Amino acid sequence: MWQQILRVRQRAIWSWDGFAHVYKTEGSMMQWLVANAVFAVLAFVLPLTAGERGLLLMGGVLVLAAECMNTAIERVVDDIGTAKRDAAKQAKDCGSAAVAVTAIAVGVAWVCVLVGMVL
Repeated sequence: MWQQILRVRQRAIWSWDGFAHVYKTEGSMMQWLVANAVFAVLAFVLPLTAGERGLLLMGGVLVLAAECMNTAIERVVDDIGTAKRDAAKQAKDCGSAAVAVTAIAVGVAWVCVLVGMVL
């Protein structure tokens, strides 16, 4: 049992190290964190259901996860080589697109929730 607890602890440390790396090296992570803070306040101030609030907060966290995955792709591509290669550019662009699509999805959720409040 202790071995399992130690494994969970170690995985949490590795995960935090990864998040800290993205935070320190990617300015966009700070922007997403600020956006999440603003929208989290809105989610708790507005008269939303628990489900709506959970959906919106979860979406914000998923954008952070997408940003972490995008950074991982960039690091691997850069580690392989710095030469200009079509595949490297495509991989980085696809990672960036994943962040953008995730953010758009959260935006759509916000629009749906807010329109539902008004109607």
